[in-house]
Amino acid sequence: MNVGDSSSGGLSSVQEPLIKQKHSPENYCVLAAIPQFLFPALGAFLFGYEIGATSCATLSIKSPTLSGISWYNLSSVDVGIITSCSHYGALIGSIVAFNVADIIGRRKELITAALLYLVGAIVTATAPVFPVLIIGRVVYGIGLGLTMHAAPMYIAETAPSQIRGRMISLKEFSTVFGMVGGYGIGSLWITVVSGWRYMYATIIPVPVIMGIGMCWLPASPRWLLLRSLSMEKEMWRDFNRLQSSLFADLEAAEQVNEILAELSSVGEDKEATIGELFQGKCLKALTIAGGLVLFQQITGQPSVLYYAPSILQTAGFSAATDATRISILLGLLKLAMTGVAVIVIDKLGRRPLLLGGVSGMVLSLFLLGSYYIFYNNVPAVAVAALLLYVGCYQLSFGPISWLMMSEIFPLKLRGRGISIAVLVNFGTNALVTFAFSPLKELLGAGVLFCGFGVICVLSLFFIYFIVPETKGLTLEEIEAKCL
Repeated sequence: MNVGDSSSGGLSSVQEPLIKQKHSPENYCVLAAIPQFLFPALGAFLFGYEIGATSCATLSIKSPTLSGISWYNLSSVDVGIITSCSHYGALIGSIVAFNVADIIGRRKELITAALLYLVGAIVTATAPVFPVLIIGRVVYGIGLGLTMHAAPMYIAETAPSQIRGRMISLKEFSTVFGMVGGYGIGSLWITVVSGWRYMYATIIPVPVIMGIGMCWLPASPRWLLLRSLSMEKEMWRDFNRLQSSLFADLEAAEQVNEILAELSSVGEDKEATIGELFQGKCLKALTIAGGLVLFQQITGQPSVLYYAPSILQTAGFSAATDATRISILLGLLKLAMTGVAVIVIDKLGRRPLLLGGVSGMVLSLFLLGSYYIFYNNVPAVAVAALLLYVGCYQLSFGPISWLMMSEIFPLKLRGRGISIAVLVNFGTNALVTFAFSPLKELLGAGVLFCGFGVICVLSLFFIYFIVPETKGLTLEEIEAKCL
């Protein structure tokens, strides 16, 4: 058996498999798969909490009586900076991940993210002036960028293929759960002086738990193989920790054979170059992942989430507390619909959920736009449109964009490919979030939401003609069959 050439430090062709046996479906233990999902998912929880808490904090921080600060008189541009600057930080995190993620690994990247979350939350909660608040939000955002790069990769590379879709969708469930938590905590503190500080301070223990948990978890075995076969002993140990002990040796060996064959076929003895991202299979993967996250953002998702309380205030819920409580109901709906997606995604597949959910988003966005143009004396129309949008989004773009991003790239370029996709995600998120408030004043909310609806229609064509079905395939089979 010859699986590598230690003298060259790389991987050579695989002459024989580690075990001579046909591949069979993975056996797995759900309980054994929980830890490697749970702690990365805390990073997603912190992402969601930031969305919910910030939507409430912007109402608190602008209040002359409840903000507890002298610089409460913020313009629409200032509010746009507050809501979007964490995503500018996430852009920085994505750029950092592009350069170092494959060197330090998914696990250490998540540990670093937990530390940045902690520092960012403390600085934001204690900010004495507006610039310090922005610095804290940017630091928090860098952690966010690292998390949303590493968490889906770590989960995808350690989860059994039969439940990979479910596990990554549960990461989205964690994001939504955090969002509901953010709305809930925000509603508790919004009537308290300096309540926005408490909204950000409440979450401080979570990154501590996340960091400790990631220190305990093993590294991704696929990343260990990617780095060097000299880590083979450590890789086997981690595979055994991540699989049911009854099937660990057999299943790990089969997966190792597939990964080694993949690395051999792409020439893993050579360092991956940036140019390879825009060639062959990786270019197709980049088109699929980048396209999905681009449409995920420019169809209005960040605007609807961050500005839900403001939208509901214009719909007749005049008190900030009323609008915030309705936002909690929106979050609970997101949670419920994400739960539905978790249950059915590995049964129905990715494409049917995308096509059906995005079609519902089209209807909801045109309905929301028509409310502002024609039916502004009927607040029920706005509420119904928001509920429909949220429900359909959580069946489609919400979980599936992150899922396909994490599973579509070849292993050799997965880290850098996902970095670019995350960069696209947070870049467009920051742009849409920042631009929404000024554009709403310039064009009117009705025209803006109808424009999002038109973009949603275009995304349907992209999904139908470009996006493949990956249900039930291992990461190595996806590369062979879908790219």
